Parts: sequence; C-alpha cells; structure tokens
Amino acid sequence: MSEIQSMRLDKWLWCARFYKTRSLAVEEIGKGRVTVNKANAKASREIRPGDTIDLRQGSIPKEVIVRSLSNMRGPAPVAQLLYEETPQSLAQREQLAEQRRLAPEPADALAALHAGRPTKRDRREIDRVSKDHRSSGWGDRWSASIDD
Repeated sequence: MSEIQSMRLDKWLWCARFYKTRSLAVEEIGKGRVTVNKANAKASREIRPGDTIDLRQGSIPKEVIVRSLSNMRGPAPVAQLLYEETPQSLAQREQLAEQRRLAPEPADALAALHAGRPTKRDRREIDRVSKDHRSSGWGDRWSASIDD
C-alpha cells in the first residue's frame, strides 16, 4: 500500500479483486450495482479510505469499508487488506447461504415430470381427470362468462 489519497472506483474494485477486469467493474457500476456511501456512482468516482461501498458479486451482496488504496492488483491476501466487510454484510451473506442450502434442488422438480412428454397412459389419465372436473360442474361454476 502506498500514500495514495484517492483513486478511481473501477480501479479500486479491480485491485481489491472484486471483479476480474476493470471493464467488468465498469459494467457493474454502469448497471447501478455499485454504490459509494449509499449514492449511485460512476466508474470515475474518486474514493478515499473510510468510504462505504455496496456491491454485488454475482448474486451475493456485499458492503465493504475502504481501508486502503493500492496502485496495482496484487495477490488475494494483499487485496483483502484494502477493505473490511461490515458485520451486517457478513450476517446477511451467511443467512443467504443458509437459505440456498435449505432450498429444494431444482433437479428434483424435473424428476416429478416423469421424463418428457406424457405417455398414452398418462394422456388418458389426464383426460379422465379433466372429464371428471367438467362433469362435476366445477368449470361452469368458476367460469368467467357474463351470462348466468
């Protein structure tokens, strides 16, 4: 870390390894996914130590406080010294990770669909169930027609 007073937001995000390239950082900033001190920012926005940056890495939201500035992109352990994630952000990330862990597996829903198109037997069952509903008057009772 050197004695830099301020630097561009996009360059800092790249140096701190939030994004793989500066152009990705610029793109995310342009989409409004990065704010500085709760205000929308441009890529050329000058940031200083103490600024709070809200960003999203993929679907993961983060809130970090700028601790230091660096002219170059270094290894990950050095990049992690450039910022400090807020306790609220850490708690929110843990909560989201737990929700993802407990969410049902999307592939399980596909297994319930058998395997593609309904077979002749499945089609007959669907028709039988549909016929039963029509004969019970269920469809007539809940129709959207104007005449009674």
